[in-house]
Amino acid sequence: MDAKTGDISGCPFHGDGGTRSLLGRTNRDWWPDQLNLEILTEGGRAADPMGEDYNYCEAFNALDYTALKKDLTDLMTDSQPWWPADYGHYGPFFIRMAWHAAGTYRTGDGRGGASSGQQRFAPLNSWPDNGNLDKARRLLWPIKQKYGKHISWADLFILTGNVAIESMGGPVFGFGGGRKDVFDPETVYWGTEEQWVDTGAETRIIPDEGKALENPLAAIQMGLIYVNPEGPGGNPHDAEGMARDMRETFARMAMNDEETVALTAGGHAFGKCHGAAPSDTFGSAPEGENLHRMGFGWLTDPEEIEKGHITTSGIEGSWTPNPTQWGNDYFRLLFKYDYELTKSPAGAYQWTPVNPEEADLAPDARDPNKKVPTIMTTADMALKRDPEYRKISERFLNDQAALDDAFARAWFKLTHRDMGPKVRYLGPEVPAEDLIWQDPIPAGTQISDSDLSSFKSKVLDSGLSVAELVKAAWASASTYRNSDHRGGANGAHIRFDEIRNWAVNDPEELGKVLNKLDEIRGGISMADAIVIAGSAAVEKAAKDAGFDISVPVTTGRGDAKREDFDAESWEPLEPFADGFRNYLKTKASVKTEDLLIDRAHLLGLSIPEMTVLVGGLRALGAVSKHAKHGNKIGALTETPGKLDNSFFLNLLHMGTVWEVVDESGDEEFVGRCRIHGSEKWRATRTDLVFGSNSRLRAVAEVYAENGNEEKFVRDFVKAWTKVMDADRFDLEYAKYHR
Repeated sequence: MDAKTGDISGCPFHGDGGTRSLLGRTNRDWWPDQLNLEILTEGGRAADPMGEDYNYCEAFNALDYTALKKDLTDLMTDSQPWWPADYGHYGPFFIRMAWHAAGTYRTGDGRGGASSGQQRFAPLNSWPDNGNLDKARRLLWPIKQKYGKHISWADLFILTGNVAIESMGGPVFGFGGGRKDVFDPETVYWGTEEQWVDTGAETRIIPDEGKALENPLAAIQMGLIYVNPEGPGGNPHDAEGMARDMRETFARMAMNDEETVALTAGGHAFGKCHGAAPSDTFGSAPEGENLHRMGFGWLTDPEEIEKGHITTSGIEGSWTPNPTQWGNDYFRLLFKYDYELTKSPAGAYQWTPVNPEEADLAPDARDPNKKVPTIMTTADMALKRDPEYRKISERFLNDQAALDDAFARAWFKLTHRDMGPKVRYLGPEVPAEDLIWQDPIPAGTQISDSDLSSFKSKVLDSGLSVAELVKAAWASASTYRNSDHRGGANGAHIRFDEIRNWAVNDPEELGKVLNKLDEIRGGISMADAIVIAGSAAVEKAAKDAGFDISVPVTTGRGDAKREDFDAESWEPLEPFADGFRNYLKTKASVKTEDLLIDRAHLLGLSIPEMTVLVGGLRALGAVSKHAKHGNKIGALTETPGKLDNSFFLNLLHMGTVWEVVDESGDEEFVGRCRIHGSEKWRATRTDLVFGSNSRLRAVAEVYAENGNEEKFVRDFVKAWTKVMDADRFDLEYAKYHR
């Protein structure tokens, strides 16, 4: 939802095409004959070959970092005959590899990005925009093989990009390691289109038809990292639309106008585009190629490759006359010449300078004695055509130092934005400077057992209810996303009005709780106070249900400073739906229960953890006031405030039949006595799914069985603690810092 206009067209998963799948098109849709390995991961069997004892942080710290960087530097000019380096230097190729590994990140749900090495797997390994990057990864294999467990593919992609920039004289702000590889394709919603960008797919923004870019998507078309370089929908004459698309998609990847210009110009200072022949003369993408191709795609004749007859984007040519050297030739040529629209040998629209001087011609990628014209894409032309982009471009044209700094910082942000807090960065090149997009949080102080016990007593004597305390703690901690490791209880960002006033948080009630905790906390940080108070309430609720149990609390959280809080960047973290609190802003284009699963996934929860948390929070009365469902209290229980399994007992009771409340549009249901027909309960889709879905019902039945009452409480406490501590990277990573 647009906080300024109230428009819901940009809400996560909001659309106008009726209810659809949360996942959109999956790998199985794109490649029906793909080998099915999922059956080997059933029953919780892991795909990760490294085992539970492998600790990547320890392995990385044992890496010979200097030797690795030297090997990468040497690789840059070690051209291989099976895939020769343009201009004798692989640097531009590896920059593109790193850029495209990181560039899938989007702020809408924090998914994508380089943090787990997903470029190795479908669908990313076969996206049109990632054409021929399979060769970049194979060029790196000997180095990855040499250093083995000490460097992940995910870290290697980004570090190689940095070394590539340095090897060509470009500025680098720093590097942080710590990205651990995964061995499965991650579940990410990439869109619903049934075509890739290079087979006629239309742009995702059509203003004349009222079509906006759907959240959480960021790329402008299926199979692109950013925008179509030829123009919106391939139209090079739509200058306004080109700037609009760039501004929108880069903003959704956390970049402002200056960062967009710096990245575009800095990245295009190096290398070239490839469009030497029509794309239909090349083989299939890697995931759809024949077995004997060994994972290579987009293949052509070796003699053609040797000549440089390669096509990826379809555009052909370099941007500057010095494509392996950092400098300001990009802006110099952009403003020096008028450009005319032409077509590449592959048939793609591109722009070439009118009457270029001999000195401004570029070398041929394979023959340094041959000179060819430089080019600009329609996206490049936007830096000259759009008034705001032009102002920034002209400043960079006349201030090389400003461009150096802006590009280095923007590149660092691009390649590290999805890593979360700075404390997760490892290695000797981590910058000392704290950046606002890293959500800096001052170190907290550990609390003694006596002070912890004393504060809990004050909380329980404060007059605040169990439900109020639990809701406040959940509101704070459940902002966490394990996609980009943002949010969470550490920092107590919940106390800032921009977060407190989210509708899901019941702002007036939350404000009352926060004010009271601030009044009684003494020297305890607000971040710790909120979690301790919620945990004290859970202990009381368990005791009231007959179970004397302690809720573990790890203290030492700090309170973020207002000046380190980037309110705008937190807007995408506002929940459109939170099934744990039975909250839904408005009906979505996916099933409401799908949104619960999505949120549980972002919290890193398993099916049992999600199930027990929903049941426990309902029993505790931790339901948003915007959710009118359940009984009069709103939690499908007759004993709100007690931590018991009443939610599951009542939900699964065979004496109740359920029917849709007509005016709800199948979002609200009434439960009636099977014999008398009288109303007993009201519930939502996220309630009933635990009785209707066979896999969720199987877990819910466990918690409703006689004899499992204490198991329910203990499992709830364990899952609760996991959410409260989800962002405690300060404890996990501190020992790995050199």
